[in-house]
Amino acid sequence: MMFQKYLLIVLGVSALFFTSCSEYQKVVKSTNMEYKYEKTVEYYNEEEYFKALPLMEDIIPVFRGTDKGEELYYMYAYANFYLDDYILASYQFKRFSTTYPISERAEECNFMSAYCNYLMSPEPTLDQTNTYRALEELQTFVNRYPESKLKDTCNELVDNLRYKLETKSYLKAKNYYKLRQYEAAIVSLNNTLSQFPDTDYREEITFVILQSSYYLAINSIEEKKLERLNSAIEAYYNFIDNFGSGKYVAQAEKIFSDATKEKEKIELNKQS
Repeated sequence: MMFQKYLLIVLGVSALFFTSCSEYQKVVKSTNMEYKYEKTVEYYNEEEYFKALPLMEDIIPVFRGTDKGEELYYMYAYANFYLDDYILASYQFKRFSTTYPISERAEECNFMSAYCNYLMSPEPTLDQTNTYRALEELQTFVNRYPESKLKDTCNELVDNLRYKLETKSYLKAKNYYKLRQYEAAIVSLNNTLSQFPDTDYREEITFVILQSSYYLAINSIEEKKLERLNSAIEAYYNFIDNFGSGKYVAQAEKIFSDATKEKEKIELNKQS
């Protein structure tokens, strides 16, 4: 009895599936463009984007230059977006805004093109091409639509992207320190501070510069050691001036003490 019920359910679902496929194929093969348009809109509104997309590609050229053509292209970009094809969606949103520059949807599509690149922006350790592309598009959007209701959203997205670039720059610089390439670490860390002066990593970066300066000095040949110890001591004062009550103070004091003792030892040896 249970098997019969199960069989009936399977047969019922299968019948619905094949009926649905048959109906869809009928739409695909139809030469009635108005009918295809109506079914395309219906599939789109029902979120059946896999069905809507092929129909859109078929009928968009037919309706080009009409209000329906504009609507179809708009839906086409969003259908790709909803299917998580952000590369194609970004391209289609951008193309919509250039094809229909005076459309009331042009502003939205310009934003969505940038937003697709924002969504494709990867983790900080990976290549940031899409991050830079999204930043450029968002900045262009804000410049083009300074009074847009999406302006605050754009600024928030820009902040998120910049933080990602800060993080990548900092992690790359700190990796030099971990590899004991102290000179490269100092240069890279200072570059990060120059590029992102308000970075949230500023305290840690300033401390790692101090660490790198000290370890570079004590691992230097004798001819360069005193000069580099002086640089380490200077890095200590810079750190204390900016973060005198920070979480790395105790470690900084230890480095300063060790650097000062090493410097005094070298100066005594020179006098003797």
